Amino acid sequence: MRLLLDTHIALWAVIDEKRLTASARVLIENPDNDVFVSAASVWEIAIKHALRRGGGRTMPISGAAALRHFRVSGYQMVDISPADAAAVDTLPAHHADPFDRMLVAQALTAPFRLLTHDARVARYSASIIRV
Repeated sequence: MRLLLDTHIALWAVIDEKRLTASARVLIENPDNDVFVSAASVWEIAIKHALRRGGGRTMPISGAAALRHFRVSGYQMVDISPADAAAVDTLPAHHADPFDRMLVAQALTAPFRLLTHDARVARYSASIIRV
């Protein structure tokens, strides 16, 4: 299975955050699955880390540190294409966050199975896995 991790799932996986569910861990660590992280997630981490939202708890590491962790973990990186950007326009307004909307567009376009903890993101498609 080709898994695209949403930003928090990807971050929690590499910092060994207790909020990462056992079911998410099993999917990420399954050698039969290919795990991907979008450039949109690195961008989101960089922006929110720099803004220190949530006192730094929300994004405890920088975008550069996250990218290093993703690469060391063997995750494959996904660039944002013009087609991905245009696909956002076709999505219903279930969620206002532009980063999450980009991840959904990428998952539906590629296709990937998007792994998320966000119920609003999961509303976009039955192919999205909520953990």
